[in-house]
Amino acid sequence: MSTVEQRGPDLAAKVTTEQRNRMEEERSDAQQNPCHPLAAPVYTGLQAFLHNLPYILMTVLGAAVLLRSFRGSPWAHVTAAAYLLYGVVGALWIMVFVCPFCRFWGTDSCPCGYGRIAARIRNRQPGDRFGEKFKKHIPVIVPLWFLPLVPAVPALVRGFTWGLVILVVAFAVDAFVILPRFSTRHGCRECPQRGGCPWMKGKDAA
Repeated sequence: MSTVEQRGPDLAAKVTTEQRNRMEEERSDAQQNPCHPLAAPVYTGLQAFLHNLPYILMTVLGAAVLLRSFRGSPWAHVTAAAYLLYGVVGALWIMVFVCPFCRFWGTDSCPCGYGRIAARIRNRQPGDRFGEKFKKHIPVIVPLWFLPLVPAVPALVRGFTWGLVILVVAFAVDAFVILPRFSTRHGCRECPQRGGCPWMKGKDAA
């Protein structure tokens, strides 16, 4: 038997041993670190949709408020469509500029499901910069919470209508009560990376 033939089984055994040791180290890390992907919970598509539902409702209600506020104006459909587009682009912005820095990029452990989508858009980035990127890019979507109210108030002053009032109240309740409360108490509270997230800082103890 040649030397090459003798080294074949030895090399295969060595590789297998190294792989086994690496797996054991990962399991050990997962047991000691709740932020390790192997220790993180896994979310189904339905669970991810439910986590995103308040944001989706806010975007739809905001567009409806704009449509009603500019009723009779050529700007009505333009502003409503632009707001809906802003809502979609805002979510994609987070996936591009924040999610790649998350430990759960490319996994099903992201409560909102962004992790899997982000993996198709951009490569993984250094996880220790997640907090920095979160604080930098979250303000990009903050105007979504306020834009529909800007034309709604003058519209109500010019001509009070219960239809617009109901839409504004529904939007405000969803945007300023349901969405942040749901995120804090469910989606974010269940996120294994909440300890390093600026949004959840100090909220676990509250």
